[in-house]
Amino acid sequence: MRTVLVVEDDHVLRDVITRGLRDEGFGTVPAPDGATALRLAGDGVCAVVLDIGLPDADGRDVCQAMRANGFQSPVVFLTAHHRLPDRLSGFAAGGDDYLAKPFHLAELAARLRAALKRAGPPPAAPAGDLVLDAARHTVGVAGSQVCLTPTEFRLLATLMAAGGALVSRRELVRAGWPEGAQVHENTVDQYLTRLRRKLREAGSGQVLGTARGIGHRLS
Repeated sequence: MRTVLVVEDDHVLRDVITRGLRDEGFGTVPAPDGATALRLAGDGVCAVVLDIGLPDADGRDVCQAMRANGFQSPVVFLTAHHRLPDRLSGFAAGGDDYLAKPFHLAELAARLRAALKRAGPPPAAPAGDLVLDAARHTVGVAGSQVCLTPTEFRLLATLMAAGGALVSRRELVRAGWPEGAQVHENTVDQYLTRLRRKLREAGSGQVLGTARGIGHRLS
């Protein structure tokens, strides 16, 4: 599950956003101010929803500090201001998108997914004997390289990033195909079957398992 850091000082709005994003399939970590956001922005966070009007800092300064600390995941600004200079200053600070209040949660979720798509598959640490090469769309197994299609690569990267945890089919569809694509269950099964076969034929000790009705995992 992809985890979003929600930085908003209004506790009511913060709770609404976190609940809404969970309903959309995201994990969430709440933060009431910039200092907390800087402490929580780390490897486990795939994106940030960042209010500009924070009590202890301007959200744009917080974003700049995150970028200076090496945080590369997408940042979507929230603000009550929607003039062009405000939007441009947000992009200049390192933001990836900008959403003016009031907003619909469905639009926020869609913007997050689009930003994550543009950012590419989530970083994946080596899993067992598997090492991904994002530049070549290959997976290394015991020193040899196995070629993957772009969709296979995104699916495997998502499974590896989960660290052995179950990944729901819904999350795999979101990771593997464009927003709004009509993906049949047997299509997902076909891709996972091909991935399973490629890993097995390459001699990988990693097993792509299925928990029926729940999801899939690498173990």
